[in-house]
Amino acid sequence: MSENNRLSDVRLDETSLAAASADAEHERRVAIFDLLEANSFAVDGMDEGPYALFLSIVDQRLVFRIDKEDGEELHTFILSLAPFRKVIRDYFLVCDSYFSAIRSATPAQIEAIDMGRRGLHNEGSTLLSERLAGKVAIDFDTARRLFTLICALHVRG
Repeated sequence: MSENNRLSDVRLDETSLAAASADAEHERRVAIFDLLEANSFAVDGMDEGPYALFLSIVDQRLVFRIDKEDGEELHTFILSLAPFRKVIRDYFLVCDSYFSAIRSATPAQIEAIDMGRRGLHNEGSTLLSERLAGKVAIDFDTARRLFTLICALHVRG
């Protein structure tokens, strides 16, 4: 893959974001930081990166606007959120259980819940890669970090 096939900037539509807990806000910032540190993002048929990505939710659809680093818009992909709804709902339920368990559960119980949380996160990441196939090629770590950001948007969307 070309060294141009990466993201140099990632922004989330502020109007798509709900007020977040301190934990959720931290997770969002870490996901963006980690994503910018190491990612693989190849737009099919283009080699004009590095790219800037603007994520939003419009009319219950996930919008990926891909720009050049200088801000020139290159392409916009719109994905239905319907395939993501169940895994996101389940992921949020398990995250709630995890954050509750941290306060009172045994380490073994916390670990079991965390394994379930990671499994759902992996499932959402794989689904994202599949839905972007033919549009954008991403590696698994990039998909995981993008899925975290999609969850952040989905809270309000």
